[in-house]
Amino acid sequence: MPRSTWTAGRRGALLGASAAVVCATLTACGNTGDGGYVAVGPPRPSTTAVRPTGSVTLVPLDSPKSPAASGTSGTATTPAPASTPVASSPTGAKSGRSSTRSPSPTPTAAPTTAPVTPVTPAALTWGDPARKATDHRWCEDVTLSFRNSGGTAVRSGTVTFGTHIVGALGIDWATIGSAEPLPVPVAAHAREDHTWTVCVDAWRVPLGMHIETRDVSVVWK
Repeated sequence: MPRSTWTAGRRGALLGASAAVVCATLTACGNTGDGGYVAVGPPRPSTTAVRPTGSVTLVPLDSPKSPAASGTSGTATTPAPASTPVASSPTGAKSGRSSTRSPSPTPTAAPTTAPVTPVTPAALTWGDPARKATDHRWCEDVTLSFRNSGGTAVRSGTVTFGTHIVGALGIDWATIGSAEPLPVPVAAHAREDHTWTVCVDAWRVPLGMHIETRDVSVVWK
């Protein structure tokens, strides 16, 4: 019995001493001049808290990488201005798709029509006869130059010469005509030279007289 009483008395003394120490500590901490309130113990756990029933895995939080991410910076972050839409590149290098640019239509040249040259009829002209004497006084070589300035060739014609018989004193005794075929064709816009030997009857040109073919006329078509 005395042993039991000692044990109880010792345990009671320890509890009393502990309570006194706690009370003194709380009294000293609570005496802050805020109305004399004294903390009397830890807060009671919330009655609505629910303990986890399964296994719990602790995941460490990511450390802040920048003042803007951690929220500790006092400087306000200005939002970046909205980007202006940019037309996609024709080559599709960023989008991964190639786009084919439609070829510009090639202007078609207006068909050109060659000007039509109106067909004009033949227009034949000739110059003065060029004369050259031969071995016979009743004959001479006569050369004419023809020119067709029209748009159609000369296909037929006749040249008529007028040969004068001239005496020793220069007197024109007679004019004898002769006809020769026109050298054809004479092409359009072409020039042709031709020589004829023009003769008269030998008895018409006595000794001391000669001939001169000075007149020329041409009929052509």
